[in-house]
Amino acid sequence: MGHIRVRTAAFAVLLAPLAACSSGAGTPATDAKGGGSAVEDRPATVTVTPKGKDVRAGEPVRVTAKGGTLTSVTVTDAKGGTLRGKPAADGSSWTSERKAAPGTSYTVTAVTTTKDGAKSTTKSAFTTAEADKVNKVDWRPGANATVGIAQPISLVFDNPVTDKAAVEKQLKLTTSDSTEGSWGWLEDYSGRDRVDWRPKQYFKPGTKVTLEAELNGTDSGDGGWFVRDYSTTFTIGASQVVKVDLDRKQLTLERDGQAVRTIPVSGGTPGGDKRSWRGTAVLMAKEGTINMNSETVGLGDAYDKMVDHSMRLTWSGMYAHAAPWNDKWFGKANKSSGCIGMSDANAAWFYAQVRPGDPFEIKGKDTKGAVAPGNGFGAWNVPWADWQARSALR
Repeated sequence: MGHIRVRTAAFAVLLAPLAACSSGAGTPATDAKGGGSAVEDRPATVTVTPKGKDVRAGEPVRVTAKGGTLTSVTVTDAKGGTLRGKPAADGSSWTSERKAAPGTSYTVTAVTTTKDGAKSTTKSAFTTAEADKVNKVDWRPGANATVGIAQPISLVFDNPVTDKAAVEKQLKLTTSDSTEGSWGWLEDYSGRDRVDWRPKQYFKPGTKVTLEAELNGTDSGDGGWFVRDYSTTFTIGASQVVKVDLDRKQLTLERDGQAVRTIPVSGGTPGGDKRSWRGTAVLMAKEGTINMNSETVGLGDAYDKMVDHSMRLTWSGMYAHAAPWNDKWFGKANKSSGCIGMSDANAAWFYAQVRPGDPFEIKGKDTKGAVAPGNGFGAWNVPWADWQARSALR
């Protein structure tokens, strides 16, 4: 996994009801002439919710004022983080934009002003209960990476997400060129809940993508609470597409729409479990020299060897890689166990050219079918309207 910057929850609220104190206590003042006209200038009464100890997390902080208007409201946690919010137009109330996180102490400072101009400051505090279960997230791609034009943003959750809408609302994705895209929920190859954001079409080179996942204080449902925010920024690199024609047994690397080189290959053996996948796969990682064992992908003892220039395309074990043992079949026949094999020299060159996020557009008559959305990054094989329908907010 790529490294990602993690921000601890700097947003929750220590809110206890703010019982306003009175200034100018109840004795009427007498004017210099001995008259009896009373002058009272009571401070506003401020109320904060939630309040107390071990209150349930996941609620916004609300501050109200009677007998005056809220001039400012500040909510801070024990680490000095602030919880932003919005006042009502008439200044009578203030509501936090974020929710209180589990196991956090908050302090609320409210400044009010009366009609007569008297200012008063009220402070209050509250503490939220600890989370009974914490949900964590795995992320792709990593922060500050440069990736290919087909790279989705992918979040995989440790525990089930039953309140998908609540989670998706906290995912703020922006691009430097207002790229059209959508979140879509799916089941990861591991069986865990996952949500990906993919553009309608491939990204434009040079696009900068930023994700602010303001999850701290969000209840994912039966899977527990999120207790952190996450953020990542990455950049889209050159426009590269890998065209794989299994019928012609060749692979072509295209850059900016122009063919750079065509390489003879050998794909998966037709007629059984050793066939390759078709459709659009996305290069997940360049793994270099790795051990490949057929037993890990349900193919018995067909092979167990070290393989050079390995480029992962699916979680189920489909790679592009060097396959010198199949040299006589390159460009002539598909004789692999599902991967796309090529000579050592071609694999070394090709490995140096591609980057994670580059799409492999694979076609062929005898394949196992299209790459599934959760088997790597197969979201490109879902029609756009169907992908949009996977969003929990539509």
